[in-house]
Amino acid sequence: MMGSRAVVAACGLLLMSLSACGGSEGDGHHRTKTGGAGGSLAAGRVPAPAGAGGPTGEASAPRAEPNVKTGEGSASTIEPWRIPGIGDRMYSRIPADSSQVVTVYGDDKDSPDSTIVLYTKQGSTWNEAGRWRGHNGRSGWTVDHWEGDLRSPVGVFTLSAAGGVLEDPGARLPYDQNESYEAPEDWGMSHWRDFDYVIAIDYNRLPGTPPDDPTRPDGDEKGGGIWMHLDHGDGTSACITLPESGMAHLLRTLDPNRHPMVVMGDRESLKE
Repeated sequence: MMGSRAVVAACGLLLMSLSACGGSEGDGHHRTKTGGAGGSLAAGRVPAPAGAGGPTGEASAPRAEPNVKTGEGSASTIEPWRIPGIGDRMYSRIPADSSQVVTVYGDDKDSPDSTIVLYTKQGSTWNEAGRWRGHNGRSGWTVDHWEGDLRSPVGVFTLSAAGGVLEDPGARLPYDQNESYEAPEDWGMSHWRDFDYVIAIDYNRLPGTPPDDPTRPDGDEKGGGIWMHLDHGDGTSACITLPESGMAHLLRTLDPNRHPMVVMGDRESLKE
């Protein structure tokens, strides 16, 4: 990386393994290589924002169709001052000054499939501002994440830094662009663009540092380097994935002045 900062695994420590979200076991994600594929395959491909509405620059997203299983999006169950599907314990962990929350609704405790929804708060009302299908850890979710368990941690975390192989698409979060985010070529073509855009989830890391900062305050065994990044079509080692359009929209929308958070877990855990 730049300066004296060592080139380390973003989504984990390179010295442990060259494992990937979707590659082999562990939370590790990338290495530096020359002539990498990530930038060359995607250079200049920055999708337009999903909706361009309003004085705040937030997307104007249609309301979701009712979800029979969970009540998410159902007019009869929505309380506009609450985020759909989030119970009292989880909701109480969202800071009062946060007005942007990315909610990751895992389909099931042992499922790698998720729905990712961006909510923004206007006054006392939470409004949906983007929705995408994506993936989480390939073995599902856990409330006690450990390195290599292939599960994403259930919880509420800050979002304070972004980066990737591609140039800054207009991110409001601090953005660290560098080709060292490229995935190793031996992961196969389906993973070469994984880290074109990334947003660090502040699980076992120092908030505000670049996504590839290797510091793990709770120890290496608790995993780390858990990101949002581009979807490759299946589960990850622990990260959350979205389509490119979703990542670009989040980067352009999440504003540090609005204290963005992520609430993530399987649907049953999120109801607590």
